[in-house]
Amino acid sequence: MNKDVNQQESLSLEAVLTWHLEAGVDETVGEDAQNRFAEKPPAPVVPEVETSQIPGAKQSTSSVPSVNGDAAVQSAYTLAAAANTVAELRDALESFDGCPLKKTATNLVFGDGSDAARVVFIGEGPGAEEDRQGIPFVGPSGKLLDRMLASINVQRSDVYISNTVFWRPPGNRSPTTQEIAACMPFVERLIEIIDPDILVTVGGPAAVSLLGETQGVGRLRGKWFSYSTARLPAPIQATALFHPAYLLRTPARKREAWRDMLAIKAKLISD
Repeated sequence: MNKDVNQQESLSLEAVLTWHLEAGVDETVGEDAQNRFAEKPPAPVVPEVETSQIPGAKQSTSSVPSVNGDAAVQSAYTLAAAANTVAELRDALESFDGCPLKKTATNLVFGDGSDAARVVFIGEGPGAEEDRQGIPFVGPSGKLLDRMLASINVQRSDVYISNTVFWRPPGNRSPTTQEIAACMPFVERLIEIIDPDILVTVGGPAAVSLLGETQGVGRLRGKWFSYSTARLPAPIQATALFHPAYLLRTPARKREAWRDMLAIKAKLISD
């Protein structure tokens, strides 16, 4: 009898866990349970602050609801500017507490590849597998990106790969403008230190953040832009690429992505 009861309880727990996984709850954040139905204090009224949205090819300002948003961005610029190598930049980011994502993520996901890469790929943000390993683009999207690189005879170790934010947004949501603004000085400094021949934004959010373009990747892909900062010796040729996650959901667009990879290869050969 006790055996049957234990078996029923095990099946019930298994069903609950399966339901949570299907609903997208794939990991816990925090060790103590929280009563989500308890009465909460009213949210504080936060003033809107002006922040520089894009430190790349185009500049614009936006009102971003943020607590000490300007202070976080200024701190990020100060720390990033002092770094002269990729290793120093990573160390500076380890000590940076201005991005709220750091509090909920498991690991810092900084970058992967060669510090002397001719091509830098910047995606949107880490996913669950990236958060576990501390390496960008190692999940299904990363495997597809590796195959895309191999199709033009380029290995992951030949390029440098990073994201617009360095910690996983909870539930794989898109990073907020405030979170991107806090990380952008480090992204900008990373590009300056490597000084590649080509910058590739992977997915729409990265194109908005680095190229200053508001159109979708479908309209931006196949075109070339100029990315520059105050500390780059010369502007960098930049282009937009469909995110591999999108290509996995929409395989019909892989033909266009293949043409874009060939265009990147042609640029590398001609330079």
